[in-house]
Amino acid sequence: MRVLLVHSHPVEESYGAALHRQARESLTKAGHEVDDCNLYAEGFDPVMSRHDRMTYHDYPNNLSLVKPYVDRLQAAEGLVIVTPVWNFGWPAMLKGYFDRVWLPGITFELKDGKLTRKLHIDKVAVVTTYGATRWRAFLAGDPPRKLSKRVLRVQTNPARPVTFLAHYDMNNCTPETRAAFLDKVKREMERF
Repeated sequence: MRVLLVHSHPVEESYGAALHRQARESLTKAGHEVDDCNLYAEGFDPVMSRHDRMTYHDYPNNLSLVKPYVDRLQAAEGLVIVTPVWNFGWPAMLKGYFDRVWLPGITFELKDGKLTRKLHIDKVAVVTTYGATRWRAFLAGDPPRKLSKRVLRVQTNPARPVTFLAHYDMNNCTPETRAAFLDKVKREMERF
């Protein structure tokens, strides 16, 4: 399967980077063709400009500045996102990726007020870390979990649940909890 691996963390030595490496290695070991899209390393521009917004619904003109990323998304059969959760949301880099790349005409079509899904992604997984405990995230509504398990599912393959792997309470984690989660990611990505 062609898997688009989207990583969003600015620090190369971070635990998030270790999760990204583990996901890439495990997916490759499982025989997948991995397109490693490291947004920070690639210098992706997450800012939606005036031009981007003015041409947002104007397919194919809306692709002019992000076509290489659109091509990679359209080629994907599987999607794995590795990202931290900051302030109960995704980093601006990843949010900007969705705003600028998941465009009308690419991920969906809108005709006469009716939305049609256009992506052909069969499987999705999200690997993430939270500073907060699971309970605090729950009290806050846990928007990243909902975005992953609901929005991404509807946009890709509504018939298949999204795999959501989260290490909560990073503020109080230990080497043992980090190692256990890294091992969980290894196992899940080898089964992806």
